[in-house]
Amino acid sequence: MNSKVNLQLQFFIFFVIILSACENSEDQFDLSKNSDKVRYETLRAWNGYKEYAWGHDELKPISESYSDWYEIPLHISPIDAYSTLKIMGFDNEAEEIENFIVEEVQFDTDQYVKTFEVNIRILGGLLSMYDLSRNENILDKAVDFGNRLLPAFTSKTGIPYYSVNLLTGEVEGNIVNVAEAGTYLIEMGVLSYYAQNPIYYQVAKNAVKEIYKRRSSLDLISQNINIQTGEWQDSLSHVGACIDSYYEYLYKAWLLFGDDELKEMWDVSIAAIENHLKEETPTGLWYGRYNSQTGEKINSHVSLYDAFFPGLLALSGDLETANKAQESWNYLWNKYNIEPLGYNYAEEKILNSSYHLNPEIIESAYYLYYFTGDSKYFKMGEKYFDDILKYCKTDVAFSHLENVETKEQADLMSTFFFAETMKYFYLLFSEDAVVNLDDYVFSTEAHPFKKSNFDKEKIHEYLGFSKN
Repeated sequence: MNSKVNLQLQFFIFFVIILSACENSEDQFDLSKNSDKVRYETLRAWNGYKEYAWGHDELKPISESYSDWYEIPLHISPIDAYSTLKIMGFDNEAEEIENFIVEEVQFDTDQYVKTFEVNIRILGGLLSMYDLSRNENILDKAVDFGNRLLPAFTSKTGIPYYSVNLLTGEVEGNIVNVAEAGTYLIEMGVLSYYAQNPIYYQVAKNAVKEIYKRRSSLDLISQNINIQTGEWQDSLSHVGACIDSYYEYLYKAWLLFGDDELKEMWDVSIAAIENHLKEETPTGLWYGRYNSQTGEKINSHVSLYDAFFPGLLALSGDLETANKAQESWNYLWNKYNIEPLGYNYAEEKILNSSYHLNPEIIESAYYLYYFTGDSKYFKMGEKYFDDILKYCKTDVAFSHLENVETKEQADLMSTFFFAETMKYFYLLFSEDAVVNLDDYVFSTEAHPFKKSNFDKEKIHEYLGFSKN
């Protein structure tokens, strides 16, 4: 190659690099706007994932490396991130994920995976990807993955096993918590609709009904259950982690599909929660841990996962109680300038000092702001975002905190940071309603599904429930 051509080639490469850098610079964002700050930081974190963890499940943002859930990676971060990138308008990044999933990802791996986690993250992510893109190849991937989960529902009660082998269909784990047992209605329901096969929704609904029919005389459920005998393994009742999304899906799946049997279960359940689990304290309104059989209080322990509940209350129309509960969580956040994973609200004592970039308090602020328009929830979100920027930001992305008091960082970024945390910040701060909650339902992993995509005349046939 002569020197003139070589010089031209070098100049062209230099020009492309500069152009690419400009396209990814702050110039495309109005950083005076909170929504664009969120978009900028999301893209920065996504680029960090792509550079140091592409093809793997999670980014380790301090060591600039990666972590996989299992021996063979399942590419959970890109699947989880897709709907957020799409909603934020990062179409090129979203298309790159679609192409990667279609061309390079296979799920026939000889390994056991946690049924609950891969359902909400992988199956839910793939179905939302199809809902937003209408890429039939993505739907094929979702159907394939859903079929690999079906053997998990072959226990004596129909409540799913803890884990399933994606290649062989072998199962293991007879003891599961209620969230692991009953958080399938949305994903399996959407899959049934698009595959026009009721089997998926029916196994999910059966699992929920098996839990519900074992409620106590107080209409409360416990936390852990044996999927073969149907016997409760404890009497611990609450609305937080290990139970939370069971309640969430009773209401949200009814909103999405219109199955009134779910609404009946929700109405009974929320009445029991309000009658037996709610407590007014000097630091606010909390939902504690109680004995499901007697109603006796067990302890005042909560986890930051419990902070989703004000949002669910707001979505279901109880704005007064939702506001009180959100104020309690906001009090806790402000006490440490980031909420701890575990807390005793009676003793005002930290039980677990870590923070995992969780979205729940942000999610609730979003729902309350959406339904009330009260600027205090917007300001709450600003505080949460500023604190995460201050304490969790790294050179390439964001990290967990080892300790919310010392603010020591921990070398991991959960996939739900893309799927939920940044999505709810963006929705909260967007001036116009990017997502209209009259027509969208979010899964527990914040994957959006558009209600008008589901024909009301066909949904009963495809999901296999009768019209009421």
